[in-house]
Amino acid sequence: MIRLILIIIFLMAGFANVSMAQDNYDPDAKFQEARKLILDGKRGEGRKLAKQVLERYPNYSDFHILIGRSFSWDGKYDSASYYLDQAIKISPQYEDAYLAYIDNLFYAEDYEKAKEIIDLGLENVGPTSNNLKYRKSRQLYYTEQYKEALALANELFNKGAKIDGLLNYIRQVQRFTRINAIGATYDYDDFQGALSPWHTYSVYGRTRTNLTGSIIGRITHSERFDGTGTQYEIDAFPSLGKNSYGYLNVGASNAFFFPSFRFGASVFWNLKNAWEVEGGYRLLMFSENTHIYTGSLGKYVSNWWFNLRLNYIPGQDGSSTSGNLQTRYYFKGPEDFFSAQFSTGVSPDEENRDFQSQLLNSYRFRLGYQHLWTDRWMGFGFVGYSRDEISSTNFRNNLNISIGTEFRF
Repeated sequence: MIRLILIIIFLMAGFANVSMAQDNYDPDAKFQEARKLILDGKRGEGRKLAKQVLERYPNYSDFHILIGRSFSWDGKYDSASYYLDQAIKISPQYEDAYLAYIDNLFYAEDYEKAKEIIDLGLENVGPTSNNLKYRKSRQLYYTEQYKEALALANELFNKGAKIDGLLNYIRQVQRFTRINAIGATYDYDDFQGALSPWHTYSVYGRTRTNLTGSIIGRITHSERFDGTGTQYEIDAFPSLGKNSYGYLNVGASNAFFFPSFRFGASVFWNLKNAWEVEGGYRLLMFSENTHIYTGSLGKYVSNWWFNLRLNYIPGQDGSSTSGNLQTRYYFKGPEDFFSAQFSTGVSPDEENRDFQSQLLNSYRFRLGYQHLWTDRWMGFGFVGYSRDEISSTNFRNNLNISIGTEFRF
């Protein structure tokens, strides 16, 4: 009898331990463990752990989302859709489930299904969801409805939506919506008596074609060194995909202070987390040819844009470098900003500078303001001061004022 009682007590204790073990099972801790495995690249192990948890907690939607995103990152879009669809059914008002599902459909380029999930999300989560509205704008962009995509993105920007990369995205979409424009600029350069003032006038026209992207024709006339001359240029910004575009420049002039021929080419890549990188080449033909290799790194942070550009100039007497650090603060919209710039040397893209006398040993600070006054009219103004080293004993100070306007149609 005593033996039977002991056996019963032992079995009851075993059942109690199993029950306590189940009660002490922490699915939230398991989620963090599975998430870390997946982010560390151990996708298979992370998914296995997540699926084990789902056997006990089949309605834990975050595990469905985690598994779905991991399959999406591996390019297994159908498998991802299965788990993300389950997450929406379990938690129909959970925004993260919709965002993960939509992102997966974007990767799979299934934009029709993405629209369906976006509309469902806006219905169940609510039309005030900025993240879902942002996905709606991107769906419009991917289906080449650029004006609608830009209007929705501008609405989000104007209401102060906290979305990483929103400003970078807006500027990306703008390349497909600005069709026609004409503009004019004027630059005045004063050298404090060292030289007669320079006057530079420029007019340009811009349109867009499927082959070239935005294409700009520009005529620049300048009065410098007691002479006059004109330069003719064409710029093009062809699209190289949804996240990349190019820059091409060709120009010619008969003026001695402009290059007789100029050429430039760059490729820009829009990366994750609102980064942009560029690599390119410039050629300036004077009495001798100047080859310039250039690259830049840009970053959008909330309403700010930061850009660092470096130029490398090889030469028989030694190579040299120049740099430019620029920042903008967008205060109302993507066309309205204050800017500040600090540079050393002379950039090959600054046509109001003296390329022949000095390409290096120059320091410049510049402030600017641009504003879109109406839907059609834009104006801008810049003021800068530079100190240029002509030789070891000869320095030249330069005050530059630049103004311009543009009309769009």
